[in-house]
Amino acid sequence: MRWTGARYTDKPTVEVRTWIAAPPERVWQLVRDIGLMPGMSDELQSVEWLDGAEEPAVGARFLGRNRHEAFGEWTTTSYVIECEPCRVLAWAVQNPDRPSAVWRFRLHPGDGGTELSQWMQMGPGRSGLSAAIDRMPEKEQKIVFVRLRELERAMTTTLGHLKYRAENG
Repeated sequence: MRWTGARYTDKPTVEVRTWIAAPPERVWQLVRDIGLMPGMSDELQSVEWLDGAEEPAVGARFLGRNRHEAFGEWTTTSYVIECEPCRVLAWAVQNPDRPSAVWRFRLHPGDGGTELSQWMQMGPGRSGLSAAIDRMPEKEQKIVFVRLRELERAMTTTLGHLKYRAENG
């Protein structure tokens, strides 16, 4: 990741991609199973569907429990904002109209497999990072950059786990 000097209000993003030697249908089965995600993340501790939902659909909600050495423990409610089987799954964190983050998986078939990308946008709503920026406004760009770099590493790990599971069944 290169330094961009982004501020939180810029709604900075990070994206990682991998090619998986498996059809989109197999990859989708893994991506849509949010219960698998805590096993692929150091930060995400658990997830559970809310309101009787059992799978992703636009409007469905899920609760995520997270832990980070610098930020402590917290929970978020996420709202599925895009869900097109074998193509895209996206959710907004906290407030779907002004989310603290937006996350998205995209699947693209090709070359006998699937290109899988994971994308994340910070803001525009406040998040745990906002409190750190409030305490040290002169360091906002560095705080944002460090967090984006950290998320990029975590997302790369997640895609690596998804790739392994999809290719090794």
